[in-house]
Amino acid sequence: MIDFTENQKKTISAGLTVLALSFVVAFGVFAAWLALKALSFASPAVVPVVTGFFLALFFKPYYLWWKRWLRNPSLTLAVMLATVLVPLGFILWYAGAVIAAQVSNLVAQGPALVKQVTVWFQTTFPNFRVLLDQLGVPYENMGEVYTKYAPSALKAGSGALKCLAGVLSALVTLIFFVFFLTSKERRGSEIVSQLTFLKESTRDFAAAQIDAFIDILVSFFQRQTVICLIEGLLYGLGFWLVGLPYGFLIGFTLGVLNLIPLFGSVVCLPVALPLAYFTSGGSLTRLLLVMGVWAAGQILDGYLITPRIQGNRTGLGYAGVIFSFFFWATVLGPVLGMLLAIPLSAFCVVLWRALKSRYIRPVV
Repeated sequence: MIDFTENQKKTISAGLTVLALSFVVAFGVFAAWLALKALSFASPAVVPVVTGFFLALFFKPYYLWWKRWLRNPSLTLAVMLATVLVPLGFILWYAGAVIAAQVSNLVAQGPALVKQVTVWFQTTFPNFRVLLDQLGVPYENMGEVYTKYAPSALKAGSGALKCLAGVLSALVTLIFFVFFLTSKERRGSEIVSQLTFLKESTRDFAAAQIDAFIDILVSFFQRQTVICLIEGLLYGLGFWLVGLPYGFLIGFTLGVLNLIPLFGSVVCLPVALPLAYFTSGGSLTRLLLVMGVWAAGQILDGYLITPRIQGNRTGLGYAGVIFSFFFWATVLGPVLGMLLAIPLSAFCVVLWRALKSRYIRPVV
């Protein structure tokens, strides 16, 4: 039998501990990777459930307000849906034709607008034509390129099977929306009460983290939706006042799409800026005014709107929110990743804070 010294025993113990910990961490990482892969694979089935859940989070206060008056859950649901869907139907009925006409006209102007932008670039930057030639896209045919590919892109979702899938997805979303809306709110203590194999202190710890996570999730989506609607109105009115063609439509879309930080700006500014300069009545002044409206909206959002309404309730910060969307969209796919980015990141933040305060001693 080998007789080890005390130092050797300590070294061997430390090595075995590190090895065991490495196996535990590796297993946890593998389990998380497997779960994310399964979630990504099941994205078409999961997205309607998640969407219904988030819609229920947003409308829950409104539903509870009606329930305090009407008492009956079925009557409350009917009245709430009527007060939401009827005004929305009227808005879509009267504004839908105008919006459709504006979108159609905007798409129709695409070839000429793309060609104007290309010619301007070629004139201003002579090497731009060489770059296009290297890419195999002659600048004289940019309008034809747009005409060739844009309609096919717009018609990509018009197939019968895709329409049927969309209808079924909408029905599933509505079913889960009603389910989550009418179900009783469950706190962390109720969720972990079935985990009797855990110690009482561990159950209390888990319940506190679940409550914190739910509070962050509900607060973020309700408040962020209000912020995006306010931004949409501000951008829409601003673009309209400075004379941008289709200004209100583009500005309101920009604000609403900013539910994903910066996504609205990335999508809408490349449309707004060429319209401001190259269309009828366009000028450098109008281009600068459009940029000024956008910059003013960013300043108001950063220093007034978001701090007043949202604050830093997720614990992520602005840069953290942006990183979360890009990271989870890469891991889970664009749709599911965008929907789950904030909840998953908020959960990670809540869990890390709890573990840090519970198990890591502060350095004095």
